[in-house]
Amino acid sequence: MVSYKELGLVNTREMFAKAIKGGYAIPAFNFNNMEQLQAIIKAAAEEKSPVILQVSKGARNYANATLLRYMAQGAVAYAKELGWENPQIVLHLDHGDSFELCKSCIDNGFSSVMIDGSHLPYEENVALTKQVVDYAHQYDVTVEGELGVLAGVEDEVSADHHTYTDPEEVIDFATRTGCDSLAISIGTSHGAYKFTPEQCTRDPKTGLLVPPPLAFEVLDAVMEKLPGFPIVLHGSSSVPQEYVKTINELGGKLPDAIGIPEEELRKAAKSAVCKINIDSDSRLAMTAAIRKVFHDKPGEFDPRKYLGPARDEMERLYKHKIENVLGSNGKAE
Repeated sequence: MVSYKELGLVNTREMFAKAIKGGYAIPAFNFNNMEQLQAIIKAAAEEKSPVILQVSKGARNYANATLLRYMAQGAVAYAKELGWENPQIVLHLDHGDSFELCKSCIDNGFSSVMIDGSHLPYEENVALTKQVVDYAHQYDVTVEGELGVLAGVEDEVSADHHTYTDPEEVIDFATRTGCDSLAISIGTSHGAYKFTPEQCTRDPKTGLLVPPPLAFEVLDAVMEKLPGFPIVLHGSSSVPQEYVKTINELGGKLPDAIGIPEEELRKAAKSAVCKINIDSDSRLAMTAAIRKVFHDKPGEFDPRKYLGPARDEMERLYKHKIENVLGSNGKAE
């Protein structure tokens, strides 16, 4: 058993309480490799923003659970090297799909876990979430549950349509499970194709897709039922069109990739939404930067020469999200 406290990490409890009170959201950035981790920590340290390092089941398998633990410990040390005296860094399991996986993460130093039983019948979701909560709370690890289904694909998680969260269920779910935060479905979705062209309109001037608005009425109803309770939005990448354009122009194929408008996320961040998950945007930033190096310097084969620019581009993206979308800069001095 490795406690997250030994690694210098924190859980989400105090972090979320401050975010709700302050009207901002904590960035939850997924990572799979060292370059992504370096970019996240550098951006958070320079912006003095609390940050959640998210790891999916697939990313954990890719990175190796033992290496991941030391990467998290190293991330805290790196943040201090960068001048962040009291780093507020969470290591969080994204979309845990079983009690066994959540337990393994808790036992190996994660400070927060998500158990996603949203695909199960309601009573089974309640029972599974409560089982994880009962184990996690013994070690002061916080737990995120989910009600409602998000469309799209992200690692092992996929659904061809979304089901909005039922506000009538949230009080019962939160009370019976004891979860610390709740991911809800209001129209966000996983991946780089968050909406089909049929769901969007087209800007007559640019020809670009314009996505439909999020269902803020569902969010408002949930907040009315659970005032002050931490709410989470998954699938909240904006899919920056400059990255999509670069990728497509340099040999990629991402037709009609579309994300969540940043103004909608700013609005959500000022509410009880205190954690906003971003994954696809950093993948796009990394891919666009690497493609550009390969295009401009076709003879380059030193990984540092293309992963370095990719890391720099991701850092710029993370800083932009922290400052201009989530408003979490300066909240972890």
